[in-house]
Amino acid sequence: MSKMNAVRFYGQRDIRLDQIPVPSVKPGQVKIAPKFCGICGSDLHEYLGGANLIPQEGHPHPITGETLPLTLGHEFSGVVEEVGEGVKNVKPGDRVCVQPTIYDGSCRACKRGLVNCCDKNGFVGLSGWGGGLCEHMVVPESCVKPLPDNIPLEVGALIEPLAVGWHAVDISPYKEGDSVLVLGGGPIGLAVVQALVGKGCKTIIVSEVSGRRREFAKQFGAHHVIDPVKADVVEEVERLTNGEGADVGFDAAGVQVAVDTAFKAIKARGTLVNIAVWEKRATLQMNDIVFRERGYMGVATYALGDFEAVIKAISSGAMKPAGMITKTIKLDQVAEEGFKTLIEDKENHVKILVDVGSGI
Repeated sequence: MSKMNAVRFYGQRDIRLDQIPVPSVKPGQVKIAPKFCGICGSDLHEYLGGANLIPQEGHPHPITGETLPLTLGHEFSGVVEEVGEGVKNVKPGDRVCVQPTIYDGSCRACKRGLVNCCDKNGFVGLSGWGGGLCEHMVVPESCVKPLPDNIPLEVGALIEPLAVGWHAVDISPYKEGDSVLVLGGGPIGLAVVQALVGKGCKTIIVSEVSGRRREFAKQFGAHHVIDPVKADVVEEVERLTNGEGADVGFDAAGVQVAVDTAFKAIKARGTLVNIAVWEKRATLQMNDIVFRERGYMGVATYALGDFEAVIKAISSGAMKPAGMITKTIKLDQVAEEGFKTLIEDKENHVKILVDVGSGI
């Protein structure tokens, strides 16, 4: 059996470049040669403190049946190499990206079409079925999204995180003419900014501690940026919204002070949308919600149709995300030039891509 290179997760701060068997294609599946793969904050959390999302020995994922070591990478693009029997929407040679959601299709949420809320949900590159940090991988046809000719493969690897931001905006109460506060200028906060730009928002305010990330926010379309260390966010938001407060807030920071600030900066009957994955339990000042009738809602990754919407927005020029790529590395540099860089110098980077197709 032929072998291939794959970056696999074994445990906390333990990832290895392994030689593993090349997977074969079954009916309904598509074999892809990944070309570019982004390193996500979820990957970094697993690397620093995992395994958390990645299933451990003795506790296999309920759908994939797999446990660590697993191949990493869920933000990726590639080229179709082979298709299984019954596959109709893609063919060998097609340029594609992958929507990595794993779902059972039969739980209460899935029956309503809410596959991102599946009771047993998982992700390619975190729960099994291979990942983008390898030379060949196989997924069901439903995961594969064709890329138009005017979207480079490098940009194709950005569609997954952009879809997170798009979904958050899409299911929020945001409507044309609303003012929006985004808390946090990391990759997901910037994805929200770009989704808002793509939907024509005219008042985007970003609160971010890092000066470099405030620059990124302005670059991607934020109209106003606030340094919460030096300025009173609530006062600044009121000033920028003619004393009204923001209509909608998006929390991409996941820290207590951001939530406390957000509720005071949002107008009565405004809504705070939580995108961040929290490491600690949050405390809510319920009276800030109750007496101003504010809403608080969670969003999870992306739903059916979000990838297609982002692809359309990029292809049309409504979203221009190429500037998110701040560094490109090779498959054998993931630990030193990827994870280490994001740990020690994260403020200067939005998205580090692994050029899987260039070899090692």
